[in-house]
Amino acid sequence: MRRLQAAVDAPVHAYLFIGPSGAGKRRAAAVFAGELLAAADTEGAERHRRLAEKEEHADVHVLDPVGNSLRRDEEAEPLIVQASRSPVEGNRKVLVVNRFHTATPAAAASLLKTIEEPPATSIFVLLAEDVPPEHITIASRCTRVDFGSVAADDIEAALIAEGLADPMQAAIVAAASGGSVERARVLATDEQLALRRDAWWSVPDRLDGTGAAAAALVEEIRGLIDDAGKAKVRQHEGELEALEQREEALGTRGSGRRDMEARHRREQRQFRTEELRFGLSTLAARYREMIIGDDSRQGPLDAVKHLRDASDALIRNPNEALLLQSLLLKLPAT
Repeated sequence: MRRLQAAVDAPVHAYLFIGPSGAGKRRAAAVFAGELLAAADTEGAERHRRLAEKEEHADVHVLDPVGNSLRRDEEAEPLIVQASRSPVEGNRKVLVVNRFHTATPAAAASLLKTIEEPPATSIFVLLAEDVPPEHITIASRCTRVDFGSVAADDIEAALIAEGLADPMQAAIVAAASGGSVERARVLATDEQLALRRDAWWSVPDRLDGTGAAAAALVEEIRGLIDDAGKAKVRQHEGELEALEQREEALGTRGSGRRDMEARHRREQRQFRTEELRFGLSTLAARYREMIIGDDSRQGPLDAVKHLRDASDALIRNPNEALLLQSLLLKLPAT
């Protein structure tokens, strides 16, 4: 981005990258960190860029909260200590904070002074999906850089160029990705994606205004999401098995089991949220199709609003079954 390129030679103390999950904020932060370090040491520029991009540079510290929230005692306070330490290799270090929007009010309060006036050698890059009210003061102390969702056409082109999907499959995957290239790459190998899309698309054809029909559809949809999540469950089981082997060999102290289990819960919840957003988006597209040529049809217009409200409600981690049942009872049949 031109704005970040211009900032390399004369960086400020803190940056705030704002945008949806999968918009490329973390990768951009790693590349930006490499450019900042390269500018300060031109002789080792390529090495700085290479290590920073892989998040393996000694002077690039990445904080990735392991639980649902960035916590004060476990994460914010150690970050303050890390910021106060001198760089290992040169005269500049970069501290990248992922998911900063999850910082608790206490964590945000403790970080305010350090982010506002960090040591001269430290540069903060905060990554967030939005700015909660309790973070407005910190946000005002940062240079903000906005990241939008990646356009579906660009995701399609990337999948085809990488050989992950043919044009027809790429279009389906791009629509399901929610603007995230990372999610698109995962979905490109998901053989059941079309089945889930068809299930959501057919919902208006199967509604009859009864609670029984809505309940049956909710059960079916949630079952499909459960099946889709089995690959993630297997991945987590493999990680826990490897952890258990290390614990058996080295002991349980400091093994990180609690943090790993918290990360697994967060990833599983995020997967389901992404699946629900994909489904709601698919369903909204179906109702918009009904409106084409006849924008006086109030039922489909109301349906699109209800679907948008349900998607917005996902940020509050509602009861999944109740949310869907309530939604489907509001939607009109074809």
